[in-house]
Amino acid sequence: MVLTTDSAVRADRTPVRLDLDGAVGILRLDRPPLNVLDRATQAALRRAAEQAAADSRVRAVVVYGGPKAFSAGADIKEMAAMSHAEMVAHAAVLQAAFDAVAVIPKPVVAAITGPALGGGCELALTADARICGAESRIGLPEILLGVIPGAGGTQRLPRLIGPARAKELIFTGRALSAVEALEIGLVDQVQPTDQVLDSAVRWARRFENGPALALHAAKTAVDRGLATDLAAGLAVERSVFAGLFGTEDRLTGMRGFIDDGPGAARFAGR
Repeated sequence: MVLTTDSAVRADRTPVRLDLDGAVGILRLDRPPLNVLDRATQAALRRAAEQAAADSRVRAVVVYGGPKAFSAGADIKEMAAMSHAEMVAHAAVLQAAFDAVAVIPKPVVAAITGPALGGGCELALTADARICGAESRIGLPEILLGVIPGAGGTQRLPRLIGPARAKELIFTGRALSAVEALEIGLVDQVQPTDQVLDSAVRWARRFENGPALALHAAKTAVDRGLATDLAAGLAVERSVFAGLFGTEDRLTGMRGFIDDGPGAARFAGR
């Protein structure tokens, strides 16, 4: 795999950078050894996510922490020194960094190797899918420090695996093995650790030549719908569905279907 790196980003030695592998953007956490998410790393994460969202060359995104660790979570020493007033001011900044990944208008997959704990787990939850190394552990241990997840864990985890299972993990702080995480739907695939990145890039490559506007619309409909009731969610779906009828992507796709004799069979999966 050959990656090209934006030279301006690379020169900054940022703890999070955007690498390009063709049309796949790799958001690479680069704060060894465990990619601890201090405030500087959170700010870099937000910048790199916004760059991936805006770069028309990027059609899908992989979030990756390197071969040894996805992220062991927040910088506890940094957090321990913060007062109540400082955390009140910082909490919105913290969530904004993770939200920047969640709202990337393209398919996003987390490539998880090693630990994905606390903020690392919360970062993985911002992705549309998660591919996990067989030796990884994933969880939200914040309760053991006398706090709770603060970067989306209490909201995204229940939406993914259901409230009862999410509460059990949050209340106990227990870390799951990769197999346990797969069994409850917290991750979507388990792969040998040395194959995680390649598997994630293959997942992302499926969307390189896909209809970008329709993919964005589908992601918007699902994510906004999960945040509201069924009637409001259907209204969101109706709006983004109708909006696609003013795009060239829709015209191209439907014309191709009509003009292609075997198109209907392909559409039906035959």
